Amino acid sequence: MFSMSKLKSKFSRHDVEVCQRQAGYDGFLKVDKLLLKHKLVLGGWSEEMRREIQVKSGAIGILLLDPLRLEVVLVRQFRVGMIDEGQNPWLLELVAGMIEEGESPEDVALRESEEEADCRPQNITKICTYYSSPGTTNEKVHLFCGQVDASKAGGVFGLDAEHEDIEVVVLSVAELYGAVESGLINNAMTIIASFWLEKHLDVTIIQWLGEAR
Repeated sequence: MFSMSKLKSKFSRHDVEVCQRQAGYDGFLKVDKLLLKHKLVLGGWSEEMRREIQVKSGAIGILLLDPLRLEVVLVRQFRVGMIDEGQNPWLLELVAGMIEEGESPEDVALRESEEEADCRPQNITKICTYYSSPGTTNEKVHLFCGQVDASKAGGVFGLDAEHEDIEVVVLSVAELYGAVESGLINNAMTIIASFWLEKHLDVTIIQWLGEAR
């Protein structure tokens, strides 16, 4: 057992004072500039500090799983954040997308599955919710797993208006685990979903199909 008191901070949002907030950039990304201070662990307040935050509306990722074939449907696409790392910027990852105003995370999971992989998942199951990089952005990510028929998956999809060029890749569950372990899959969203699947595969199959594999 663990102590909940160790996990809960004595501070809350009320212990942060935002002295100034203004738009810093509003293009493909949106960045706000803040002047703020916060309470300190040993008492008192910090000095005023300048911070920048990338403002996002939230995002989803969905692991498309075929429980009969024990396969997953992933996508491969270009990611600009990798061009300075000396690695291949075409990443193998989950179907994912941004939440727009008025949409629920589940709605976006369905929409993005159709747009990026031509799949319509059933039995959408929540994996977790987490913040992608809270030191620099307010982005909250909702992760799901959904049931699909992987025998029909394949092709190249995406929206021309968003310059998407998305290749669908079908892997066995064992290949997914191996790609994560080897570092071939190196993005947080897909790694988190893979670890979840290792722990919850059997119970998920029972919940979806009513029987063990």
